[in-house]
Amino acid sequence: MTKCYQPEIRFSSLSRRKITADFTGGDLTSDAGLLLLRECDRRLGLSHAVADVVNDPRRISSVAHQAEQLVRQRLLAIAAGYEDLNDHDQLRFDTVLQAGCQRTKTLASTATLCRFEQGQDRSVAVELHKVLLDQFIVRHSKPPRRLIL
Repeated sequence: MTKCYQPEIRFSSLSRRKITADFTGGDLTSDAGLLLLRECDRRLGLSHAVADVVNDPRRISSVAHQAEQLVRQRLLAIAAGYEDLNDHDQLRFDTVLQAGCQRTKTLASTATLCRFEQGQDRSVAVELHKVLLDQFIVRHSKPPRRLIL
């Protein structure tokens, strides 16, 4: 039998919610890795950098989901294997994905995500490539000896 030497793993909190991984049961999920990705995203600032370059023509006063939240929701869902937008009809209520997106309320609907994605153009795609390249360069103090694409 495998022994667990660490009784719980604590993640950064979300509002007044304490987020921990423990091995005693309770609410179970197969997507707990999203909490680790949330921590990585907070350190790297990838969702924030992507949100800075996407088109968002919506009126800010009537927006329920900020662009950064939409980007983070989509990135985390794809990382968890939910690449189709229609998955978000159910995922928007998933508490682990909500915590990963730093929200305590229901996430964006399939329709909202679809409109957001369809509002992007070729110039945004070019800018997104630049964001990824910049993220790569910043993470290396010296160029890697080999780069396999």
